[in-house]
Amino acid sequence: MERAEKRTEDKSLEESVVELLAERGLTVTTAESCTGGLISGTLVNAAGASEVLNEAYITYSNEAKQRLVGVRPETLERYGAVSEQTAEEMAEGAARAADADAALSATGIAGPGGGTPEKPVGLVYIGCFLNGRTVVKECRFTGNRMENRLQTVRTALEMLKEELQNTEQ
Repeated sequence: MERAEKRTEDKSLEESVVELLAERGLTVTTAESCTGGLISGTLVNAAGASEVLNEAYITYSNEAKQRLVGVRPETLERYGAVSEQTAEEMAEGAARAADADAALSATGIAGPGGGTPEKPVGLVYIGCFLNGRTVVKECRFTGNRMENRLQTVRTALEMLKEELQNTEQ
């Protein structure tokens, strides 16, 4: 499997994220739909991941989004599973459910099918929760299914790394 990012200064992106979390004494969780566990799976590539990741959620169905991480049925009905609002509720709900300090969420259309003119293949919303604040990023990837999933992982980990670097220890 590819790493989330090429190694720089002999440290991968996931190693950097795990190290930043551990240095700050923080825990992380994930709520993943289109990535199917690839974000948490990438995090566990890094030594020390067991210190910061206790549990993660694969919420592929709408029912799982509701049951496991508390996405409101009204949100899914009004905005759909692939939406900024759902990504936000997934991140916040995962943090609550896992009693974690940080959370990443991903919901989107990896492809090759399932897209519409309004929500095309490659549309992904990534949520990043840290210190009571949630940031959601809309992405429009153009690769095949696996490339879209890997780009989602990389973007999510980069978001968390940036948020960690921008907060005081």
